[in-house]
Amino acid sequence: MDADGQDLPEDVPRLIQKFREAGERKVIFAERIRRSESLLFRLCYHCYRWLHLMLTGIAVRVGNFSIIPSARLATLVVVSETWNHYAASVLKARIPHDTLPTARGERLAGQSKLNFVALVIHGLSAISVFAETVGVRVTLAILGLLAVVVALLSTVVAIRFGTDLAIPGWATTAVGILLVIALQMLTMASGLTFTILFNRNNLSFLPIRDYQYFVGDVAKVYEPKR
Repeated sequence: MDADGQDLPEDVPRLIQKFREAGERKVIFAERIRRSESLLFRLCYHCYRWLHLMLTGIAVRVGNFSIIPSARLATLVVVSETWNHYAASVLKARIPHDTLPTARGERLAGQSKLNFVALVIHGLSAISVFAETVGVRVTLAILGLLAVVVALLSTVVAIRFGTDLAIPGWATTAVGILLVIALQMLTMASGLTFTILFNRNNLSFLPIRDYQYFVGDVAKVYEPKR
């Protein structure tokens, strides 16, 4: 929960109630049904949600405001994407979750330090959590476009050798352009495939192991009685 006022305190009991109704086994996210930002921000946000859905297949309207069952923490701390984007890591790890419709409150004081560039980076960070899915979807889209290019090449060849409609030199130019486009698509598809395979072999950040480099001190303020 953020402390800037945009996560409303009155929603906390509602989240707890939803959490208990789910048997305290699911992560409960606050789903934004109304935002308080400017019209331009909301327009960009809707574009981002559409892009996220197209690239990952997941519709998203949640952020950090949530309740996590203690039993699920053991899973989250070994999901490397948690360091990059918490909400997206829950979705990728397929941890059971549910949402509760909430409105976004007004900032208590000051201005947000997130500018447009920072917000774009934050959005891309969420998408990058699903890099493998994105890579496969983009690759399939490229292969689909490549099939269209092959069909156009076949059409050009058929017109050139099967009819008298072709203008001298037109077929050669058209075939050359289409071959260049096809080669670029093949390069992009193979590049994405090898990038995905390479990243799977990299040892990434693990919160349970690497948190110590970013935590200055730990103080225990409460310990339940056994």
